[in-house]
Amino acid sequence: MESVARSQPTAGADTAPSKDETLIYRQSRWTRLTHWLWAISLFFMLLSGLQIFNARPQLYIGKESGFDYNNTVFAIGAENTATGPRGYTEILGKRFDTTGVLGWSGPPGQETSRAFPSWATIPSYYDLGTARVVHFFFAWILSTTLIVWLIASLINGHLRRDLAPRITDLKRLPRDIVDHAKLKFHHTREYNTLQKMAYGGVLFVLLPLMIITGLAMSPSMNSVLPFLNDLLGGRQTARTIHFIVMVLLIAFFVIHMLMIFAAGPINELRSIITGWYRTDPPAHDSQSPERSA
Repeated sequence: MESVARSQPTAGADTAPSKDETLIYRQSRWTRLTHWLWAISLFFMLLSGLQIFNARPQLYIGKESGFDYNNTVFAIGAENTATGPRGYTEILGKRFDTTGVLGWSGPPGQETSRAFPSWATIPSYYDLGTARVVHFFFAWILSTTLIVWLIASLINGHLRRDLAPRITDLKRLPRDIVDHAKLKFHHTREYNTLQKMAYGGVLFVLLPLMIITGLAMSPSMNSVLPFLNDLLGGRQTARTIHFIVMVLLIAFFVIHMLMIFAAGPINELRSIITGWYRTDPPAHDSQSPERSA
C-alpha cells in the first residue's frame, strides 16, 4: 500500500530537503496517487454495490436460486407483525430484528421496505441502472490501477523488498501482536510483520478475489471466461463470495483507520498526502525495526 523511500531524494517542489533527521520522504507521488484512487474507487463501489444488492437482498450458495431452493445463507427484508412492519436480517437461518437500519427504514412516517437505507447507497433513491454504471466505472479504475501497480512493484522490487515476509518477520510476529495490543508503535522505515500480512492479504487475496467474482457475475463475461462460474461454484456462490470480500475490506478499513489514529493521525496523513513522515529518533530507530500502521 505504501512505498518506502530508501534514500533521500533530490530536492524538488515535492521533496524539499529537511535538516530534521527524523523526517523522511517515504511516499512517492505514484504511491500517494494509487492510494487515493483505490480509496475513492472502493468508496463508490461500496455504496453503489449496496444499491445493487437492494435489487435482490438475498445471498445463496450454489448455481441456482429461487422459491424451489433452500440455499439462502443471508437475507435482509421486512415483514408485517402485530406491531406493524419490522425489518430483519437473516444469517444462516438465524433472524435478527434490524428495524430502522436494515430491511425497514426511512424518516418517521415514511419508512419503506429497503435492505440497506438510502443514506448508505448511491444513488440514495432506488435506481439500479445508475448504480451499475457507477459501480462498473470505479471497478475498472481500481482494476486497471491495481494491475499497473503490481507490474511496477515487480519491476522496481517493492514487492520483494517491502511486502514479502521474511523469516525474521515471522519470528517478530508475537512481539508485533503484543505491541499493537498495547498500542505501542514504532515509527521506522520498514513495514512490521502485521502490516505485511494485512497489506498482502488485501492486495493479493481480497482485491483479486473481488475482481474475479465480479467478472463471474457478469453475463457478458460468461462467453469470454466460461470456466469462472464453475470454478467458483456458480454465479450465486460468486455473488456471496463478492459480498463477504466487501465485508472483509470494510473490516480492514476500520482497523486501518483505528491504527492511524492510535499511531498519530497527523504524521500518518502527512505521509500519504505530502510524502513526508516523521520517524522515531535515530537511537530508538536503530533498535526497533518496525514502524506504525
